[in-house]
Amino acid sequence: MAHFDLPQEQLEQYLPVLPEPADFDAFWAKTLTESRGFDLATTVEPVANGLATIDTFDVTFAGFGGHPVKGWLHLPATKSGPLPAVVEYLGYGSGRGVPHEKRLWACAGYAHFVMDTRGQGAGTPDPDPASGDIAAPGFLTRGVLDPDRYFYRRVFTDAVRAVEAVRAHPAVDPDRVTVTGTSQGGGIALAVAGLVPDLVAVMPDVPFLCHFPRATTFTDQPPYVEVTRFVKLHREHTATVMRTLSYFDGVTLARRANAPTLFSVGLMDRICPPSTVYAAFNHYGALCELPPESKQISVYPFNDHEGGGPDHEVVKLAWLARRLESPSIPAKR
Repeated sequence: MAHFDLPQEQLEQYLPVLPEPADFDAFWAKTLTESRGFDLATTVEPVANGLATIDTFDVTFAGFGGHPVKGWLHLPATKSGPLPAVVEYLGYGSGRGVPHEKRLWACAGYAHFVMDTRGQGAGTPDPDPASGDIAAPGFLTRGVLDPDRYFYRRVFTDAVRAVEAVRAHPAVDPDRVTVTGTSQGGGIALAVAGLVPDLVAVMPDVPFLCHFPRATTFTDQPPYVEVTRFVKLHREHTATVMRTLSYFDGVTLARRANAPTLFSVGLMDRICPPSTVYAAFNHYGALCELPPESKQISVYPFNDHEGGGPDHEVVKLAWLARRLESPSIPAKR
């Protein structure tokens, strides 16, 4: 593996101009308003996890369209609330797994919510109201001919509703909620950062779903190649596909974020090329003029899509602890 993208000094200045639909904000406001018309209908049931220091709960809440979405809520057994919370979104094709699988943030003393990704986890199906859609294998082109029917419209809405469900739990301090995730989870975290204005922090690692115009022509690795294969077969839909994706681009959503952020990037990452990550990082907080000191990116020059791995988790733990010790007032939107 070798460096294949722009030199790092150019990556640090990379600010591409992305097409932004004129009704971008109206689209998302309408989407979230419609979903909030459904009661969250949250249920929380204790489950055995085999662990002595963490209590785990099986959570179900109403996501997009009122569809049931699952998650694990982990709470440190020795701490009482209200606790700061970390909401974690998962990588492409991943579900929440078994109760003891993801527990880092609860071990560190946080309330930790792991959201199942609809259609990708065993417990959360994806009821698709758009019958007759054509798609390439995978999730990236499901409903891609219409923003209203696109798969990630449902996923991003689920992710916002997950934050709302977590904030409503009595063990959680609703003013101290952070979102994080790796790859697809990082892209989802960026979407939530752009759609929820009062998060305490955002930690996207090697985020996917960013800078679609470059990613879909610059790498031949999955999952982005799903879009390439789709338009290769359906050339007549190329403009329509790119218009749909523009409503879900992590770069455009990141521009609307106002919470302090810690990114990570691997400079040998061919799945989420460094320029696509830097595009989101460099644009992050632009519309609210987020101070430069509120943005940080950890660079791993010789790493691929694993980014910093466990070493970066150490960085995240320390960064978030500092952030919660001296929180600043979020920038105005």
